[in-house]
Amino acid sequence: MDVTLKPFNFAQAAARAGLGVDGMPLANRNTAATQVKGPGFQQELTKALRGVSDSYNDASEMQKQVQLGNPTVSLEETMVAMQKAQIGFQATMQVRNKLVSAYSEIMNMTV
Repeated sequence: MDVTLKPFNFAQAAARAGLGVDGMPLANRNTAATQVKGPGFQQELTKALRGVSDSYNDASEMQKQVQLGNPTVSLEETMVAMQKAQIGFQATMQVRNKLVSAYSEIMNMTV
């Protein structure tokens, strides 16, 4: 009796079962892809970082104008702008720390 083994094709077997190679149903995969709308995480993070940077630059410019004696810029407005910039920077650092922590945790997971 002659027995020959054929290689098993996971992709064909999954397609026959209505699944993708990763085990996710093909029907759900198409609807999940179409439900995602709007900007991605990277664009939102870039926009937030740009906002913090702009806030810091505006506060620095206001501080410079107060030091030069510009009567149109008040000391109170300058102090508030500096505090807003500082709070934004601290929040940014906290987000960065959480992202680094999450990345480290994911990298240490056993698969």
